[in-house]
Amino acid sequence: MNAWSRVAVLMAGLLVAMPGCSVRRMAVNRVGDALAAGGTAFRSDDDPELIRAAAPFSLKLMESLLEEAPRHEGLLLAAASGFTQYGFAFVQQEADELEDRDLDAAVAMRERARRLYVRARGYALRGLEARHPGFGEALRRRPREAAGMAEARDVPLLYWAAASWGAAISLGKDRPDEVADLPLVEALADRALELDEDYDRGAIHGFLITFETIRQGAEGDSAARSQRHFERAMELGGGMEAGPLVALAEAVAQPAQQKGQFEALLKQALAIDPDRRPESRLANLIHQRRARWLLGRMDRLFLE
Repeated sequence: MNAWSRVAVLMAGLLVAMPGCSVRRMAVNRVGDALAAGGTAFRSDDDPELIRAAAPFSLKLMESLLEEAPRHEGLLLAAASGFTQYGFAFVQQEADELEDRDLDAAVAMRERARRLYVRARGYALRGLEARHPGFGEALRRRPREAAGMAEARDVPLLYWAAASWGAAISLGKDRPDEVADLPLVEALADRALELDEDYDRGAIHGFLITFETIRQGAEGDSAARSQRHFERAMELGGGMEAGPLVALAEAVAQPAQQKGQFEALLKQALAIDPDRRPESRLANLIHQRRARWLLGRMDRLFLE
């Protein structure tokens, strides 16, 4: 446990004994600020298994603090991003790897991942609601108009709302009510891109690589749209992000049975040195793990 986590644990324990709402609220906000700012240490870590073990504690501590400070914007954003990333990196990926050995266990793990994504979506939408009262109801009624309420400072919440919601839908394709929410995800992602396409070194473009393949009613070829987002994501990421390469391989090359492109993209992802960009180290290691797993399944993914 690093220093800020130890401080957070100590302060969280003291909250129970604190009299007076104002003092207690101030302490909660201090701990919340520390936790919300602690993501940098996770992102630069070189040991995914260590993060797998540490993340649940941090996520549950955030939820405990949000019960005391339900509108803490930093905690809401941290919870939205944290539950989404944990669900993908340590639950959905493990389910995918488990499927060939134990289908029932893989199905159960995917359902767990879906619930984590739904939880993450709830926190992101709460953050947007805190800044724009009535946002959630308006999004249901008029998605584009509601998303237009968002400002540049809302881009992180827009992104994580779209990413978690899209991930939940991808694991709930047998739930028509969830699939019907695709226009809401589209409105959130498009507004985030409009406000700040550079966010997190092209993360929005990276998300749209996959989303374009399921976008409803769009003009033109979905693969061409995904390719354009891929090129922009690689440009904004300086070619040092493995995520867009893995996304294009899975979303476009494999469905089109382009075996050569699939293999080349994944090998390019594996060639990235995670240490050259510390702030992306953990994400690159996680995407490289998926790249290796996909390469090992090429005989199942492509018809000879």
